[in-house]
Amino acid sequence: MVAFCMQVVCTGNSPMKQRPRKPAVPRPAEETLRRAISELIRDEPLPAREISVRAHLTEKDVYSHLEHIRHSLHAAGSRLEMTPAECRSCGFVFSKRDRLTPPGKCPICRCETIFEPLFAIRERTVHDP
Repeated sequence: MVAFCMQVVCTGNSPMKQRPRKPAVPRPAEETLRRAISELIRDEPLPAREISVRAHLTEKDVYSHLEHIRHSLHAAGSRLEMTPAECRSCGFVFSKRDRLTPPGKCPICRCETIFEPLFAIRERTVHDP
């Protein structure tokens, strides 16, 4: 038996109408959000915004999941590679930044337009720490 929630819709001058809301389709049991994110960034480097669109998550949730993925990959022998954020105005690269979230503004020119960092999963080589 499928239960439907009713959603209230306001349409101008007409009285309020209600229409049934589509039921949410859950993910398969073997595919968790973190596995889905890992598969997305295993193929190509992506910014958190693109990951959030493809995984149907908020950008804030993506950063939280990426932090957990980073720890899991370390134990599995892989690593989360982050291409650092870069200022669009002066070209300053935030190479020493360990946090996954993008910085608010550039320390050099104080510009707030910054290219987002990119995330990818790479296999750990012999020379990686």
